[in-house]
Amino acid sequence: MRCSPPHFSCTSLVVIWFLSVATVCLAADPYVFFDWTVSYLTASPLGTRQQVIGINGQFPGPILNVTTNWNVVVNVKNNLDEPLLLTWNGIQHRKNSWQDGVLGTNCPIPSGWNWTYEFQVKDQIGSFFYFPSTNFQRAAGGYGGIIINNRDIIPVPFLLPDGDVTLFISDWFTKSHKLRKDVESKIDFGAPDGILINGFGPFPYSSELASGGFPYGTINVEPGRTYRFRVHNSGIATTLNFRIQNHNLLLVETEGSYTVQQNYTNMDIHVGQSFSFLVTMDQSGSNDYYIVASTRFTKSSSSTKATGVAILHYSSSQGPASGPLPDPPIESDTSFSMNQARSIRLNVSAGAARPNPQGSFKYGQITVTDVYVIVNRPPEKIDGRLRATLNGISYLPPSTPLKLAQQYNISGVYKLDFPKRPMNRHPKVDTSVMNGTYKGFMEIIFQNSDTTVKSYHLDGYAFFVVGMDFGLWTENSRSLYNKGDGVARSTTQVFPGAWTAILVYLDNAGMWNLRIDNLASWYLGQEVYLNVVNPEIDTSENSIPENTIYCGRLSPLQRDQSQRVNFSGSSRSIIATSRGVLLALFVILISSLAR
Repeated sequence: MRCSPPHFSCTSLVVIWFLSVATVCLAADPYVFFDWTVSYLTASPLGTRQQVIGINGQFPGPILNVTTNWNVVVNVKNNLDEPLLLTWNGIQHRKNSWQDGVLGTNCPIPSGWNWTYEFQVKDQIGSFFYFPSTNFQRAAGGYGGIIINNRDIIPVPFLLPDGDVTLFISDWFTKSHKLRKDVESKIDFGAPDGILINGFGPFPYSSELASGGFPYGTINVEPGRTYRFRVHNSGIATTLNFRIQNHNLLLVETEGSYTVQQNYTNMDIHVGQSFSFLVTMDQSGSNDYYIVASTRFTKSSSSTKATGVAILHYSSSQGPASGPLPDPPIESDTSFSMNQARSIRLNVSAGAARPNPQGSFKYGQITVTDVYVIVNRPPEKIDGRLRATLNGISYLPPSTPLKLAQQYNISGVYKLDFPKRPMNRHPKVDTSVMNGTYKGFMEIIFQNSDTTVKSYHLDGYAFFVVGMDFGLWTENSRSLYNKGDGVARSTTQVFPGAWTAILVYLDNAGMWNLRIDNLASWYLGQEVYLNVVNPEIDTSENSIPENTIYCGRLSPLQRDQSQRVNFSGSSRSIIATSRGVLLALFVILISSLAR
């Protein structure tokens, strides 16, 4: 055998070849592993002892801090007394709706069982959160943050902050998830008992609250430094206004999209939404400052008591926060809130998870293939039970998840007949599914005929929010659309008596949940699934997981829990085996060349 160039030996070339192969084999996107136990805890966030849902003894739960394209493996042990699913709000699960954690794709994890989620945060960056998706459990907690960082090769469109702070603001009811009985009985649970910030009740900023004696949250900062605040509304019903006394909020990102950078003194954050702000500690720092989250549009005199207050503590502080809380917007001014939402625009000059700018996808120039006008109405009695509808249909979850029924060709579980517009007929309870065209471009108009703000969320996608206005949407309303830099996100608000329009490119095959995130509405049937099927065989699409839990008509396929695949162990063993095989090959090659 002759080697070239002449100054390389044959052994050297073989070693170089081997190292190249090894680099390709072992340079795959990394795996990170988490073991979580979901259980009840006893806490008193508002001074009343109650049952909350924690993860690994934490309330809120731990933060998933990962990087674009990493593979996430989360082994979840359900120590609750009822079935559980965790859903990953805003994570797209590219070609892998099996991991979405909602009843249309997964059988719930029985009490006492564990189940391992395994998914890749493919081509995403930003701020998201997870929460339990079944049985009103989110009202008791069970939520936590998700941070997806840019890869080093992709620049961030702002200077690296000096610290990263995750805040959960949420309405809170001392009845927690037992509220579902009130919802089923048409008992209005009214204004929240309080607002929590990171699971804590309010700082005693008034004499009325001073005797409460319950703990409050504190964020420690250094003067002159800039921090990234990731703020999530993890509540169940209430829009919250977020603000920090004497500090500006520079909006930089929302739900995976970098935004045009603008300063706000406060921000309305609707149920299920997530925002990132840069906050510079530019005050004297001689005292502390209030961090505030207060209710919006609740129409209740008791709502004034439901204000969450935490403390921003400068290391140089010599005294407590003082003065009145920073003023919120006028309580009933939905026009202010809508104009604020319209001002949030996509940063089309910034890259995100990929090198190309987000704006290179010119959504305003693409032909729409399907149009849906989806109308939500107040709850009403259907067949003697209180239900809520979208286009006159109240979704009924079947005992067999839709995705499993599709996988096993089981007929009669669902129908691909969700109407594109409201039908002139009596409302009904049904399992009706939207049929999306793969790689089609869908326009959805949400029309809110209820009296409260609603948050719509779509799993599996980020959609462009292109317009919103009061009144009824008409074909002429398209003249109001933002066709250039509408923000891309997964959760949008729809004001009462108003509409919001979104555009979404259906390039992610799967069965995806579209729901109203306000928990009572979701619980009473205001959800639907969007079925997107790739007509061609796609070998890159994830197949059904080996550890799938079976239920409903597929219950006979269920194996014993002890026989389940342990993905945490198998993934590690696969990596270890690959390294071992390559090392053995290397030793054999070197030995043979040395002879």
